[in-house]
Amino acid sequence: MRQTTIIRKEIVDKKWYIIDAANVPLGRLSTLVASILREKNKPTFTPNVDMGDNVVVINAKDVLLTAKKDEKKIYYHHTGYPGGLKQITAADLRAKKPELLVEKAVRGMLPHTKLGRKQFKNLYVYANADHKQVGQQPIAIEVK
Repeated sequence: MRQTTIIRKEIVDKKWYIIDAANVPLGRLSTLVASILREKNKPTFTPNVDMGDNVVVINAKDVLLTAKKDEKKIYYHHTGYPGGLKQITAADLRAKKPELLVEKAVRGMLPHTKLGRKQFKNLYVYANADHKQVGQQPIAIEVK
């Protein structure tokens, strides 16, 4: 009989990856990052354990939005007060905080549970090419 192997979090070997987001479509980038964070790209995937790797995304300000999404895509949030619905376009969000474009796209692809919030903490997004994770010696991944 075949047996299903259950991976425990104590034996997980986490790696570091770096992805350059310059001129890469946001959807392709975020699906790749989300699958690495969830560890769905490896055969030892266990849905209830945080065994995903750490991902560093650089050059988030140069991520590509197709089909005029810079002007048409709108991000909403509510302050909690009556009439407190706020909105911002993708172009304005890119001008203020370009890291949030990538973070919001990846967060939407992760589970909306405690485990998803824990996995999201393994993502580091930087607007420029400078990052603080040089000491971890991340492996470069190219988005196709």
